[in-house]
Amino acid sequence: MELSSLLHDLHLSPASSSSSEKPLPSPALPPITELLSRLQEKLIGASTDSETSSLIGRVEQLFQTADPHWLFSPVSANQDDGWAGLRAAYSSLVSALIGCAALPLCEDDCGSLPAAAYQSVPTRAGPVCSALRALLGTLGDWEAGGGARGGRTGLLLTVAPPICVFAVTHFQDQAWTSSSSRAAAQSLQGALLRAGGWRDSPHLLMGDGSQDKAEEGGGGRSRGILGGILDVLQPQLTKDSWQRCEAVKLVFAWTLLQVTRPSLSPHLPHLLPPSLLLSDHYRPENCMLGVRCLHHIVLNTPAADLRQFNRAEVLYQALFKHLYTTEAAVIQPVLSCLLDLLLVLEKAPSSLAPSSSRRKPCRHDDVLRLVLTHMEAEHKVALRRVYASALPPYIDRMGVAVCRHLRRVERVVLGYLEIRDPPEETSRLKILEVLQKTTRAAWPRMASRVDVLLRCLLKLLLDVSSDSQLSDSVRQKLMNQTSLCVKLLDGCSQGTLQPLLQQVDSSCCSSEVLGCLATVTMTTER
Repeated sequence: MELSSLLHDLHLSPASSSSSEKPLPSPALPPITELLSRLQEKLIGASTDSETSSLIGRVEQLFQTADPHWLFSPVSANQDDGWAGLRAAYSSLVSALIGCAALPLCEDDCGSLPAAAYQSVPTRAGPVCSALRALLGTLGDWEAGGGARGGRTGLLLTVAPPICVFAVTHFQDQAWTSSSSRAAAQSLQGALLRAGGWRDSPHLLMGDGSQDKAEEGGGGRSRGILGGILDVLQPQLTKDSWQRCEAVKLVFAWTLLQVTRPSLSPHLPHLLPPSLLLSDHYRPENCMLGVRCLHHIVLNTPAADLRQFNRAEVLYQALFKHLYTTEAAVIQPVLSCLLDLLLVLEKAPSSLAPSSSRRKPCRHDDVLRLVLTHMEAEHKVALRRVYASALPPYIDRMGVAVCRHLRRVERVVLGYLEIRDPPEETSRLKILEVLQKTTRAAWPRMASRVDVLLRCLLKLLLDVSSDSQLSDSVRQKLMNQTSLCVKLLDGCSQGTLQPLLQQVDSSCCSSEVLGCLATVTMTTER
């Protein structure tokens, strides 16, 4: 396709060379902004898929064959106005190209569209990726080669955010992608990284921090595009609009999870509200995605910034209410996030001095109390496993302050050790760990509970030793951890358990159980 043919089809006439700051190539060409504007109009107004595909192909060939100086040089005598107009023209054209492969929107906030609604998207995304790759290749070479103000045109930083959003949308394994469209999007993302000299996706978003962020019109190199991406996503991340396009939440989460401290904190006002919206949704998959985003924010934001404007308290309230859900997949990330968030809100009870206001009850107590209460009545295996796995770090965090919850802890330990949890016995093993941590932290208060706990542990040893459904490795783990618990209880009771245990013989238990008890009577751990 000859460039003159494209100009003829678009009804564009050559311009005189006096309108440009440098001589135009021969033959004389119209201002590039006029051509870009006409191409944008054609792309938006295309009525058939074939017409759209033809236009995209011609745009690709334009970027592959045209003179870079003509493509990327302003035509206005005023330099600032010229560059601003050129950036706006390219931004509009890129938006029009991306719109050719836009995802259909839900008519309401019901959630998702059927897979058939996305049937034509992959075939339209491929040509768009190809055209955008051609643009990035030519623009990247032009700026890297010192074209126009030493590569500081700002064009790359203008087109990079929407192109990145488009690439991320289409390289994920979703209903609107195919293997070929995902490969094309991955290739587009690679072309974007090469064009700006970015090492990887985090560097693309955050840059290297060495360049003045306030510098206007800077080139893409060394600068991140996180702010630009958030500007692209922001209109779609409102309470009323984020559910209309399924890809928006995925692109937002992908972006957020790439950003670490210290780059995350300056963008917190734009990152926190969408994360809270996602976490508050009734669909578990959206809720989990939101909680994952919130946890990433907690881990990568200074505590002072989280406490500012009462953000940490808002996060705490948003997460705490999820403890009433019955979805195991939601409870697990919520408890993990809360554990880290609580250190932002208050000091760990275990780190407080004994004279520190007598370790007044705090949010740690509120969370642990609610978790233990739910554990007592829980009968679903999946939830029991989640609760049991999450409990040890909370007991660790409480330290001696766990004394306030000993009655609940005891009931949970007794209840969970009685119920089998094949094949890995996750719940029992974690509860034995809880008992060990509790005994070590609150040993002066455990002496009065030794009798009931010992009966439970001895019964567990007998049950495990005779359970033929357990693998040898799991059986050995259970018996070893149970023996350790008995040792710790013996230490709390000043060795009063040893005479009782020495009276046990082969008439009432197996040699395997006797071997475990022998380890207790030989040494006592304090």
